[in-house]
Amino acid sequence: MYILNRKKAEIKSNERFKKLKIKMKIALLLSVIGISSSSFFLFPFKMQQEIKAQVKKEIQLQKEIEDTLITIVAVGDIMMGTNYPNESYLPPNNLFLLNPMHEFLQQADVTFGNLEGTILNSGGKVKSCSDPSKCYAFRQPEYFVSHLKTAGFDFLSMANNHMGDFGQEGRDNTARILRENGFRFAGLETCPWDTLTVKGVTIGMTAFAPNTACLQITDYTTLQSVVSKLNSFCDIVIVSFHGGAEGSGKTHVTRKTEIFYEENRGNVYEFARIAIDAGADVVLGHGPHVTRAIDSYKGKFIAYSMGNFCTYGRFNLNGVSGMAPLFQLRLTKKGEFVDGRIIATKQLGEGGPVLDETNGALEQIKTLTGTDIPELKVEYGENGRFKFN
Repeated sequence: MYILNRKKAEIKSNERFKKLKIKMKIALLLSVIGISSSSFFLFPFKMQQEIKAQVKKEIQLQKEIEDTLITIVAVGDIMMGTNYPNESYLPPNNLFLLNPMHEFLQQADVTFGNLEGTILNSGGKVKSCSDPSKCYAFRQPEYFVSHLKTAGFDFLSMANNHMGDFGQEGRDNTARILRENGFRFAGLETCPWDTLTVKGVTIGMTAFAPNTACLQITDYTTLQSVVSKLNSFCDIVIVSFHGGAEGSGKTHVTRKTEIFYEENRGNVYEFARIAIDAGADVVLGHGPHVTRAIDSYKGKFIAYSMGNFCTYGRFNLNGVSGMAPLFQLRLTKKGEFVDGRIIATKQLGEGGPVLDETNGALEQIKTLTGTDIPELKVEYGENGRFKFN
């Protein structure tokens, strides 16, 4: 029943996207000719051809504008299933969880996500658990890497609590297989940063978390050092963090140090500003497993938490925990924020993202940003578009 419902949701999602593309073409036509679409077909054939030529010219102009910008797509937590404690926590073999999002993940120069768990077929020293059946230890099989590659991911954060679930063997194998498949990744002491060049633009990425073997979210000296280093030779610098208390009741940015289960999860508001002062152009947060507000500091984009994007089998996906944004961000080649778009997603059943027609994550962001960052001036447009004033 779950697979059937999910496939129906995927079909509906794809149909909605096709309709959206048709509407966009009509909107472009209307912006060029300034009349109703129904009246267009009343014009003589020659005039119709002239109008179509104008539309093509406008499309080409838009393409030229796009070529001067860098588009970044960013999502939160990704854990596509675990073979520990047994394979019952894996999705069926014919279920490709990321397929409904390919259209959006691939529409970018750079696509980022947080890899919430190791990639390891077997073995590793599992973290201490009193009851293995209730142990949230994530060991994703290696074949999932091809799913990430096909979906279009470029940058992956390894800075999170579950990257250490299977000890050093888990961390090392994850780094090995990501490297062999051409991914850029960062966030561990052994791989603090990485870079990627697109359109002649060098983009650097680093990541921080409050966990063993990760760059520490509370170590501002290292944060400043790493970001300053990247800023010295990169055109755009992305800083990721896994921080803040977690759960459905932790949607707000407190602007204070957050403690969760006696662990210091950092002051994400302060962290973002120190990162930007050191040279970051984009700050991307995850960890609370819910959506949080967006922000801008010195004209730079901040997402405080991007929620559960693609998390199968072992996550609470009820209510706000099952909603997440997919961010499309446009920057100049020098890292200046131009505008963005929030595409709302949701997860069904055991997990896996589809488009959310209710725009739950978008509405959450509007509300939470207005409450937690009231001084921020955000202009929201159609289809989840936004820019800062």
